[in-house]
Amino acid sequence: MDIIFIRELRIETVIGVYDWERRIRQPVIFDLEMGFDIRKAASSDAIDDTLNYKAVAKRISAFVEASQYQLVESLAEQVAQLVLTEFPVPWLRLRVNKIGAVRGAKDVGVLIERGTSGAG
Repeated sequence: MDIIFIRELRIETVIGVYDWERRIRQPVIFDLEMGFDIRKAASSDAIDDTLNYKAVAKRISAFVEASQYQLVESLAEQVAQLVLTEFPVPWLRLRVNKIGAVRGAKDVGVLIERGTSGAG
């Protein structure tokens, strides 16, 4: 399985459990690795034969900007399901980073894998 990736997609959203977090927008960083067989696109050199990562990024951005989850876990699960159901992606690894969530830590968040990789 080949992998198409998006790194450090920064999106502002309402996220958190505390009252003050519910009143502001905070940056959340997304890293995605998406399983996709690129051979047809590599042969044809046509965007219609590949996973349009710009379309994926725009769809995730629109969804996350409109969301208001309390937990990063909930946000990650919903973004993963969105990608798996709306795009031809059988597998993904998704990292969601809520920067600044823990004093002294550069990154805090979750890393999840969903779907089947087809490897093996």
